[in-house]
Amino acid sequence: MAAQWLTSDERRAWLALYALTALVPAHLDAHLFREARITLFDYHVLAMLSESEGTCLPMSELAARSTASLSRLSHVVKKLEARGWVDRLPSSSDGRVTTASLTTAGLDMLTALAVSHVAQVRATVFDALDGKDVADLERVGRKILRGMDGAHWILSDGDEPGGETAGRTAQESTAVPPPGAGTGAAPLPP
Repeated sequence: MAAQWLTSDERRAWLALYALTALVPAHLDAHLFREARITLFDYHVLAMLSESEGTCLPMSELAARSTASLSRLSHVVKKLEARGWVDRLPSSSDGRVTTASLTTAGLDMLTALAVSHVAQVRATVFDALDGKDVADLERVGRKILRGMDGAHWILSDGDEPGGETAGRTAQESTAVPPPGAGTGAAPLPP
């Protein structure tokens, strides 16, 4: 099989993507660790629980939403449980299924941290972009994701680029759902 080397444009795009996938999480990790002694992955797990109906999810669904293996998620949930932010319980509908549930203390901590985290996400990613850039980032990200995992939960949200969300302003399209979005809690400013 003959090598199909990257073109110079593809190489520059690849190196930019590679650098972003390494530096953005590390930058956000450092901020979250300074603020609350948690990692970006910890925060994401808590945020996925806060956005879910009843602030709980089966561990398998939480793993999918966190893009993690069950073993990695189990380790992190155990750590969050020790801090009093998450409880693991048998499912009320199927005792063989374990659910992770966000505690009141976990939601309070996440709510307090969310404003600072979203400000850091904006400063790190979105402040340098205009509305077209944000739309392009979403479009390209979804296209790559679809090629890797066409069943990924992010692709099932119904908000396709150019669809219902196409007319949103840059601020609306970069808003992160606030913690507690699935609980009926009052929304926080983005």
